[in-house]
Amino acid sequence: MQSICFVAPHAWPVLSRDPDIKVVGGAEVQQCILARLLARRGHRVSMICLDHGQSDRVVVDGVTVHRIFRMQEGVPVLRFLHPRLTSMWRALTAADADIYYYRSSAMWVGVVAEFCRRNGRRSIYAGASDRDFAPDAGGQIPLARDRWLYRKGLAAVDRIVAQNEEQVRSCFANHGRHAVLIPSCYEPSPVKRTGDPDVILWVGRIHPTKRPEMFLELARRLPQRRFVMVGGAGQGVGDYYGKIRAEAATLPNVEATGFLPLARVEPWFDRARVFVNTSVFEGMPNTFLQAWSRDVPTVGTTTIEKLHAAKAGCVVLESGKTILLEKQKFPDNKLKTYDDSAWTMGLILALLALGMFLSFRIFSFSDITPDSYTWTGEALQPDGETWKLEGKFLARRTS
Repeated sequence: MQSICFVAPHAWPVLSRDPDIKVVGGAEVQQCILARLLARRGHRVSMICLDHGQSDRVVVDGVTVHRIFRMQEGVPVLRFLHPRLTSMWRALTAADADIYYYRSSAMWVGVVAEFCRRNGRRSIYAGASDRDFAPDAGGQIPLARDRWLYRKGLAAVDRIVAQNEEQVRSCFANHGRHAVLIPSCYEPSPVKRTGDPDVILWVGRIHPTKRPEMFLELARRLPQRRFVMVGGAGQGVGDYYGKIRAEAATLPNVEATGFLPLARVEPWFDRARVFVNTSVFEGMPNTFLQAWSRDVPTVGTTTIEKLHAAKAGCVVLESGKTILLEKQKFPDNKLKTYDDSAWTMGLILALLALGMFLSFRIFSFSDITPDSYTWTGEALQPDGETWKLEGKFLARRTS
């Protein structure tokens, strides 16, 4: 039976469920779900994570965690080589896996691809955002050196996984690589929703690309409804986080919780009447899966065609294509109250009405059969054995 190593530097807080480390990323959540599932199925699974004070090679839920460096460890500039590159290479070697999996754009994609090339192992890169396959792939990575390594890795990995059809298209159009579409996965909460949902919910990093100010504008226009914003400061946002928190504090109908660990976010979805996403771009948000698994109507600013599962799970308005909450679309004289069906941000009201007739379901692990996972068979057979990655979960309407 083949082994797999998830190279996931920032995943320790999610895997360990440590509430004191304020890091929860969508890519990390996906990798931890897959790692636990594969471990339960009897595969040898390891993960490479940053040093948060945990022991090296500690085992969590059947996953062996190899520890690398602390984020601030080492001398600036020189620390790229040591301790970062040296500790990563050492951990890759120690993991001794057949397959190495990396998710989201970063310089480590190039490092993992080169390690696998030199050692006769197989590598998988999984996109985590539509921007990962754009013409300027990795353009969101600050340093030119790191962007070069990412692009080099994108060209060299054995297999590429995309979250949605748009990523498949752009990966081939911009980089000449065929990506395999595997929708994101989610393990539904065993606790069923009770009571009457009473909040309009937003969950994400407080970062300009997530545009939380649009959610606050919505709350300002609907003072009779309760809004909850869940999320901590995104990386490199400066005083942006403080400004958003200060603005939220001026609105009596808004509760800004700050960062919450994943286990404490789930109950908010149980109370959500509507989930709102205001991002500039996405891949396949985990928050959509969290909402859909509870039949929570979802409104967002992402083009629907870019979300593979969203065609079945989102109500599509605005010319049959996109649900938009752009401010310029809604001049003051057209903004009404929440209870007025003519109010244009009345996408919310329309979603509530439609939500009574639509039901969305996320496949759970028990719905999956082994035949679902033959996608890597041609590329990943070092010893003639077909590797079946167990991560193909779909969202679909079951009205």
